[in-house]
Amino acid sequence: MELTYELHELDRAVEHILQNTKSRTLLFYGEMGAGKTTLIKELARALGVQDAVSSPTFSLVNHYESDQGAVYHFDFYRIESDIEALDIGFEDYLDSGDWNFIEWPQKVGKLLSEDHQKVHIRVASENSRVLNLS
Repeated sequence: MELTYELHELDRAVEHILQNTKSRTLLFYGEMGAGKTTLIKELARALGVQDAVSSPTFSLVNHYESDQGAVYHFDFYRIESDIEALDIGFEDYLDSGDWNFIEWPQKVGKLLSEDHQKVHIRVASENSRVLNLS
């Protein structure tokens, strides 16, 4: 399911994801600078997160409360092995039933199941992105 959107239309992308996701665990794929963190910030806001959402690059995971329960934002860009994810209890987060937004999921691919929603973001131009759910 593909959607092209302008950067000022993030709400369209968020609505598309929330209406079409098959899972509360979303795996965000895209090159550096594609807009993964920006999109996650908007998703968290749409779910009712009141706190400022930021990338957990160094802490690996940030926890937020929303109108729909807990939201966990993972950024695995800097990890070296699956063991680092296991050390923070990653599998427990996946089993929680809460929202899990995961950047750089390919770094922990062995720990993920096929039933999670993949969100691919591709830069189409300076101001537009192509979103594909698979």
